[in-house]
Amino acid sequence: MIEIYCVVTGKVQGVAYRVYAQESATNLGLVGYTKNLSDGSVVVVAQGRPEVLKEFIEYLHEGSLTSKVEGVAVEWKSVGKTFDEFSVLH
Repeated sequence: MIEIYCVVTGKVQGVAYRVYAQESATNLGLVGYTKNLSDGSVVVVAQGRPEVLKEFIEYLHEGSLTSKVEGVAVEWKSVGKTFDEFSVLH
């Protein structure tokens, strides 16, 4: 298992982006979390197999129906803390 740390920029707050990311991750069997950042971006941390994470990154670029994703910065990491599910943090 490996981890990705992503910062998603664009119109991604107030447009159901975090719920979209949570549903996409859960459907792919990934664990982790997503939360809004104070600068208007969204952070997404996900853990799983590399090939599944690559597919998830495509979903992050697509975004929810009302979002407008401008960029997804992805950092690949080894897993530190393991998560039990994919959560939306507030």
